[in-house]
Amino acid sequence: MAAATGNDDNGCFDKPESEPAPVNVSPPLSKNAQKKQLKQQRYEAKKAEKKAQEKEHKRKEGERKLKEWEETLANATEEERLKLIESRKSLRKERMEKRSEEKEKKIERLNQAKEIGQKIVVDVDFAHLMSESEISSLVQQIMYCYAVNGRSTSPCHLWLTGVQGKMSTELDKLPGFEKWFIEKESRCYIEAMADQKDNLVYLTADSETVLDDLDPKHIYIIGGLVDRNRFKGITMTKAQEQGIKTAKLPIGEYMKMSSSQVLTVNQVLEILVKFLETRDWKTAFFTVIPQRKRTGLDPVDCSKLEHISEEHQEKDTEANESADKHDLLERKKVCVEVPLESSS
Repeated sequence: MAAATGNDDNGCFDKPESEPAPVNVSPPLSKNAQKKQLKQQRYEAKKAEKKAQEKEHKRKEGERKLKEWEETLANATEEERLKLIESRKSLRKERMEKRSEEKEKKIERLNQAKEIGQKIVVDVDFAHLMSESEISSLVQQIMYCYAVNGRSTSPCHLWLTGVQGKMSTELDKLPGFEKWFIEKESRCYIEAMADQKDNLVYLTADSETVLDDLDPKHIYIIGGLVDRNRFKGITMTKAQEQGIKTAKLPIGEYMKMSSSQVLTVNQVLEILVKFLETRDWKTAFFTVIPQRKRTGLDPVDCSKLEHISEEHQEKDTEANESADKHDLLERKKVCVEVPLESSS
């Protein structure tokens, strides 16, 4: 594995300020990695095609409903027409009021999370190791993280650290990003949270410590690195050099993963948030981890959870306060170091 950049006195990875980063900083992909990448590309192409078909179906359905509505009005008397229009306005008003109420509750939950919520950090201090497409993928995942946390009944206090350079530029392009209920820090977490270093816990697959519970006093860190598995063990090495604790999720105690043992950043965050809601790892794993990444059947009946898992794999959701203008948010299926119990 190619070496990353050097470390400064605080344990953060150095990023050149004036000199441009070298063009080829990562080793070439192995044949096995190339096969996985090709498989991933085919999957994404198929998904894009399906999304286009769904969009076309939605357009046609909208046209059909509009035509039906116009025909209904045309065949109705003046009195019936007025009643139909008034009824439709009333339903629309109810939907708007409900949406406004839900938004207010969401803001209240997120404000409360800033005070007493579990602190979870997404470490995006790896942008200098990623290509533009990988940075774009990570930004999409962060967008989904924010959406998941906002919908949760027990949201966490979400942080982004190492937000600078290209990563900062791309995040700033997100609609409404400046209004997000999230802590944005340009410094590395080891600097931004220097007074809480003893409570920092980096989640990494290479750790020997299995995470049994989430300690409210601890600050859990997720590595925001989309690298197609080029930099194996980089988060563990970083944590060791910084002298902070590490841990891995207890996935192996509840399910057997398939050959693809990678999860996206948003899936790891969603697992943690789901655990905060249920205090049940099993429910969190089976709700979030797609069936295609699992092998075998669990002895306990998880039929009620299967459809939820499928929805998380295919369905896109709102990602910020302006998400009403964006119907679907594509989740990038890319490789990222993930705190699985079984290290590869």
